[in-house]
Amino acid sequence: MNINHRGLSPWGQRAIARCMAQAFFHTLFGPGARALQSADGSRASYARMEASAGPVDVLTARELDFIAARDSFYMASVSEDGWPYVQHRGGPTGFLRHIDGNRIGFADYRGNRQFLSVAHFAADDRVALFLMDYPNRRRLKIIGHARSSENPVDIAALMPPDYAAEAERGFLIDVIGFDWNCPQHITPRFTEAEVQHASQPLIDEIATLRARIAQLEGTAS
Repeated sequence: MNINHRGLSPWGQRAIARCMAQAFFHTLFGPGARALQSADGSRASYARMEASAGPVDVLTARELDFIAARDSFYMASVSEDGWPYVQHRGGPTGFLRHIDGNRIGFADYRGNRQFLSVAHFAADDRVALFLMDYPNRRRLKIIGHARSSENPVDIAALMPPDYAAEAERGFLIDVIGFDWNCPQHITPRFTEAEVQHASQPLIDEIATLRARIAQLEGTAS
């Protein structure tokens, strides 16, 4: 299922995103959250959404485009003793890849040899991803079930082309739900490449002006 959200107003996009978070909310809302929502007066709208929830929130072109544009994300897993563990994952743009259907994945590069994520997913496959677009103040939350794979076919499919890193395994994630957050309280931040891109027209203009000044000075002498 592909739905094109382009051209919608921000309100319309938020409304659609809310509808598509049905499985996300149904999975994460527990008795305590539902009780607090009832006390606050927000429970009725969330209850209607939960009642319409299917087994998963289906990834659409909007989510897949956002995922493909990321060069980092935060991943939370659960330790064997029940502790939450959050780590940063990074790579070239698009290293978190859509495989098919509601499955995404990424290559796991040779690192500090702690094997925390591998051990966590072997014991409890639940995972949460937090994807940030700081310049545009957008964020996407994803929950699902993860597993590691040392199958060379999986690793090759997940390895970004021409990336100088050694992949030991791949992580495959079957997405259960997702939710788009509002932009409130997101401080815009920019990567070196983004700053370079935004500054390049000014750099080019300065170079042109300097060349023109040098030409005029040479003519005057």
